[in-house]
Amino acid sequence: MVSSAHEAMHQIFREDPGLFARALPKAGIVLPEPTTIQLLDTDLTEIKPMARRVDTLMRVDTADSGSYLLTVEAQGKPDPDKLNSWTYYLAYLYAEYKLPPLLLVVCQDKPTASWAAQPIRIGLPAHTSIAVFPLVLGPENLPTIIDPDEAAEDLALAVFSALAHANDPALPAILEALATALATIGGGTAQDWAEYTEVGLGDTQSRAFWRHLMTLRPSRFPGGGTLIEETRIEGRTEGRTEGRAEDILRILTLRDIAVPETARERITSCTDLELLGTWFDRALTATNAEELFAAEA
Repeated sequence: MVSSAHEAMHQIFREDPGLFARALPKAGIVLPEPTTIQLLDTDLTEIKPMARRVDTLMRVDTADSGSYLLTVEAQGKPDPDKLNSWTYYLAYLYAEYKLPPLLLVVCQDKPTASWAAQPIRIGLPAHTSIAVFPLVLGPENLPTIIDPDEAAEDLALAVFSALAHANDPALPAILEALATALATIGGGTAQDWAEYTEVGLGDTQSRAFWRHLMTLRPSRFPGGGTLIEETRIEGRTEGRTEGRAEDILRILTLRDIAVPETARERITSCTDLELLGTWFDRALTATNAEELFAAEA
């Protein structure tokens, strides 16, 4: 089953097709400047009953270097079968569209990115008939964005960087910068990217941390009606306290911490958002459920 994190890693290029042209130079990869970008059908199935679909496919036109195809594949772990699929994709696209195809693989961990970057060679030891050289974006070559001002300049790139570094120890600082940038911008755009980030982080502690940031982070512009400020106001409602309690229980469950019924009832019945925030922070490091309430005993 395809995960939400997998979908977010490549669909972000559908949300902002020009993202690749801004992200690749960060990794030292320079392609001709696009003039137009067109999303294409991702279904590469032939008449034969074998479905083959790329994650994201687009046609890129340039002013001086003609046109080419870019297929974006999100890869969560090394998979030898993908080497055959990627080779097929490029051969099919070249035959179908008569345009040079490029393969961009986006990854969230360094081992997978290193594996994906290796050339794919098909043929005999004495002669290579087909060679595929994937372009790869991942935590090894995509810089972290921990400056809120830099994040605000290009939200799509900042979100993509955060997702690419989802397993990086620096992720909390990355998410802090992104949250600040979204608070600065506010409005529907910020809300959309905040939701995209949450989905892209998958069912992890990082996702719970992100929700915590978006709920409790103070606004840099009080009274400005920004996303963070609005979310804090909503946090005073009963629904927000229930959501925070669910986050605490989810973290404890993910960390295999047993939650006695008395502790569960204490968490779910609490209506103090600030206190729930304290328990949330403790849930990230506690060794048992009672440590959440230690200071109140």
